[in-house]
Amino acid sequence: MKNRGGITLLLFAVFSLNIFAQPVRSASPERFNSFETSNFRGESFSRQEQRFPESSLVTTVNVLVNQVAYNLLGPKVAVVSSKTPMPLNHEFKLLDALSLKPVFTGKLGSAEQVTDWNLDSWYSRADFSAYQKPGQYKVRVLLNGQYFDSFAFKIENNALGKIGIPAIVDFFYHQRANSPQELEADQHIKLFGSNKTVDLRGGWCDASGDISKYFSHLAYTNYMLPQQIPMVDWSMINTVERIPDLLRQVNAKTSLTKEALYGADYIMRSLSPEGYFYMTVFSYFDKDPNARRVVGLLADSKTTSDYQCAYREGGGMAVAALARISKWKINGEFSSAQYLSAAERAFAHLQQFSTTYADDGKDNIIDDYCALMASSELWIATGKEAYKQEARKRALNLNKRLSPKGYFMANEEGRPFWHAADAGLPVIALARYLDVETEKSARGTALKTIKIALDYNLKVTNEVVNPFGYARQNFLHKGTLKSGFFIPHENESGWWWQGEDARLGSLASAALVGGRLVYPSKGALGVKPELAAYASNLVSWVLGTNPYNICMMYGYGQNNVPHMNSMYGHGSGRGGISNGITGKDGRPDGSGIDFKMEDNGNEWRWSEQWIPHTGWFLQALTAMSIQ
Repeated sequence: MKNRGGITLLLFAVFSLNIFAQPVRSASPERFNSFETSNFRGESFSRQEQRFPESSLVTTVNVLVNQVAYNLLGPKVAVVSSKTPMPLNHEFKLLDALSLKPVFTGKLGSAEQVTDWNLDSWYSRADFSAYQKPGQYKVRVLLNGQYFDSFAFKIENNALGKIGIPAIVDFFYHQRANSPQELEADQHIKLFGSNKTVDLRGGWCDASGDISKYFSHLAYTNYMLPQQIPMVDWSMINTVERIPDLLRQVNAKTSLTKEALYGADYIMRSLSPEGYFYMTVFSYFDKDPNARRVVGLLADSKTTSDYQCAYREGGGMAVAALARISKWKINGEFSSAQYLSAAERAFAHLQQFSTTYADDGKDNIIDDYCALMASSELWIATGKEAYKQEARKRALNLNKRLSPKGYFMANEEGRPFWHAADAGLPVIALARYLDVETEKSARGTALKTIKIALDYNLKVTNEVVNPFGYARQNFLHKGTLKSGFFIPHENESGWWWQGEDARLGSLASAALVGGRLVYPSKGALGVKPELAAYASNLVSWVLGTNPYNICMMYGYGQNNVPHMNSMYGHGSGRGGISNGITGKDGRPDGSGIDFKMEDNGNEWRWSEQWIPHTGWFLQALTAMSIQ
């Protein structure tokens, strides 16, 4: 918490303790109506003032919920956190949030401790999935004569999509790199090590604390690269195509269509005359906009002229986005024909030079799933044989990368594929390929790959006590195969670890999109119950059902991270998703659990918004909104 005056800080701490942390003996509907119901419109009080000391989140009992909404027909679970075990089958009640009258009574599950985190807290699940009536609610438990209430939330058909997707569209509009300073500088931005300039106006600022623009970064790690602006654009295009009726219902179809075209136009300007995409516009965190350069990026903000994108460095997803949006026959600043022509030209260039641009000179799993996306979208857009053959090759490569345990291997040496942002992208790429593949054997292999990958995700997640259903993974640490909740802090980057909300969104998307292909069901979310619960747990974790009682979607829920300012008027935006929770700071293998509001300038690891988090959360909400 920023200390802006001792008296203000003291009064606010007292306020937050009284309102958010203490047990509730009684509450008038009028008081509730004036405070908590504002959440459902996303019009709560200034989030810049909503900074809570971590101590205010710890009480005898905390009832942790998705602070935004639950879908009417999907899983609905709260987690009761307590300092001593709650009695087995202890009663909980679902209350109408306005009248405070009980509408549903259930029994808590067994109290559990997550030994990898700490032994100070016990967690009991409160499942109210059976309740299916729209309204505004809160969960209450009674212990030793005291009421303990959750924050309020909404239940409605497709509530998550109706609330979350318009918020995300607004967030990306806010993230546009379109201040006068950026537009002027980026129209004539220099290539690193050269006086040559290019026009790279547009795109989205990467994070609430970083106004640089990336197709990808961490290229030097070879295995940790996230997909950034091109993936976000493909995500928008996918949402427009998958749920047009819901978008119209919430008046978001036109705005999301425009945002996707805006992203495609930036990708077009990023395509060099030679046929490669420029990877990064870097600000150097310098207030002078003329300091910006087109660069390749190493650790510690060291820059190079290695700015040409390989498949895994954003090139594959850029091709995929352009090819897919070309089918809309809607023009942005460029025409549909130009989008498709650019996608084909860039694909041909990548086929010849991608491994030359890759830092280690060879393909790995990220190249496979990004090239699969590119070739599948071009196959769908053109029907050409060359794209079909490349898509089949890349899909088969993913199948060959499956380990006996079920996880993907990143390389031929057996490094497990773990990823802080795009863990679900191999399954999403295979699912998109299956939208066009009709050959029986090829389909069978791809479906088998998806099934094994999803089975693994469920198995590794459920092999330990895990009351929140947080997605776990395998990784190598110092040559030893381990499994854990969070990525190892000691990794190929030498410095990069942060909250993994993008990973959660990607895995939730994969569970639903892939699950409908291999485990279809007429039940909730169209997949078998285990996958529906898996995806719902991950979305709810981001929105507040987590040990820190924090909603990571800024401006929504009742407990957000601090506001972050950035240059040229940028910074935290409503609807954006923060990094989130990590393994314990100081533990190289990522064990333990941590979230810090302040950390001497390093709090970005937890609180900073990042466009892959929000792009993947858009995909998760889209998948949950398909009827």
